[in-house]
Amino acid sequence: MKVMLHKNDLGHLSVYVPKKDLEEEVVEQTTTPEGKVLTLSNGWQLSFKDITDDMKLPQTLNARRL
Repeated sequence: MKVMLHKNDLGHLSVYVPKKDLEEEVVEQTTTPEGKVLTLSNGWQLSFKDITDDMKLPQTLNARRL
């Protein structure tokens, strides 16, 4: 699914899912051999293959929900 990563007003990493009209803050980041897994405040876990720590935000990326 396509999601947008950005920094919210408080400077925290947030994820917006347009198809669900959902915006949640990232509460945990985990690095795996396949990429990075972001855990959202609502409990969702999203897996990203092409995410780096130094990328410019906002950015639209493909994510897979775990």
